[in-house]
Amino acid sequence: MQIFLSRPDITAKEIEAVCEVLRGPELSLGPKLTEFEKAFTDYTGSKRAVAVNSGTSGLFLSMLALGIAPGDEVITTPFTFIASASSVMMAGAKPVFVDIDPQNLNIDPAKIEARITDRTKAILPVEVFGNPAGLDKVAEIAQKHHLSVIEDSCEALGSELNGKKTGTFGTMSVFGFYPNKQITTGEGGMILTNNDSLADMCVSLRNQGRGPDGTWLGHERLGYNFRLSDINCALGIVQLSRIDQIKAKRLQVAKWYQHMLADESRLIVPTEPDGCDMSWFVFVVRLADGFTLDHRERILHAMRNENIQVSNYFSPVHLQPFMVEKFGYSQGDFPVTEAVCKSTIALPFHNNLTKDEVAIVCKTLKEVLDKHQP
Repeated sequence: MQIFLSRPDITAKEIEAVCEVLRGPELSLGPKLTEFEKAFTDYTGSKRAVAVNSGTSGLFLSMLALGIAPGDEVITTPFTFIASASSVMMAGAKPVFVDIDPQNLNIDPAKIEARITDRTKAILPVEVFGNPAGLDKVAEIAQKHHLSVIEDSCEALGSELNGKKTGTFGTMSVFGFYPNKQITTGEGGMILTNNDSLADMCVSLRNQGRGPDGTWLGHERLGYNFRLSDINCALGIVQLSRIDQIKAKRLQVAKWYQHMLADESRLIVPTEPDGCDMSWFVFVVRLADGFTLDHRERILHAMRNENIQVSNYFSPVHLQPFMVEKFGYSQGDFPVTEAVCKSTIALPFHNNLTKDEVAIVCKTLKEVLDKHQP
């Protein structure tokens, strides 16, 4: 039996919603797009929502809407998926990395101000694994220095910090809907903002630079084809309507892991930080002190040989080959990130993972640790 790392949770309602669109005449820029965007503003409380074809596109368009350009700098974390930093570079700006807090793994607010220069235009925090800890402090620093916040909430739909939903801390915020996320549209993303001008700019940019009242062949600015089809939106509408159920299912899986690994001293098992209501994205444990990168790689290999899909999560962004080539980063530049990245093991995690499957994963992991410990 194969135990998969991730699986989408699609029901008959999603299938019927997609089929309904396919039976109609409007497959793109139709009523489901507007309905999906309204569902997001209703859920988050944000004034505007702009659906796009990926979280990466959403981050990139947010850069452009805010006027971030060559010569500018955006402060972000090196412990994230590559899109957080690459979207900055796509706009021609420079990502400036700040190391992470060793407990919650998000950007360390205490280290941000030292990296602010007269070229800094924004801070891009990431709610890693769905964890919003420290986001309020990042927002305070940005306000103090008159900087925009582009909130990367691609992993955190449904999370809250002190009762405030993720996606509502930033000048602009972005969610992603890849199949491993809390909800999926297959591919897709959503930009949130309370600023009409920023939202209007994103609407134009996602649709080849067309204006609000222009013709199909009229283009006010350089734009992109970053539209999200009504097919995707129909899927997203049903998925978002189930978000509370989805959160509860994922929380149950997280609790099973926490309970079954509670006595395992060789692992650091994730928990919710104070003030956080996490919408769990993945379940990533870390090897305790004494384990090396070689140990971790052998453990991953052994788990896969037992038909259990596992992964490292993440690799340091600053050590990706193109980052090293362009900016000259090297080992030791961000030591907390580098140490964490050598120790992470993402365990199978999705809505419909069963308690028995979690038990098999935990039992196998403990047996593998017995064989590959320092």
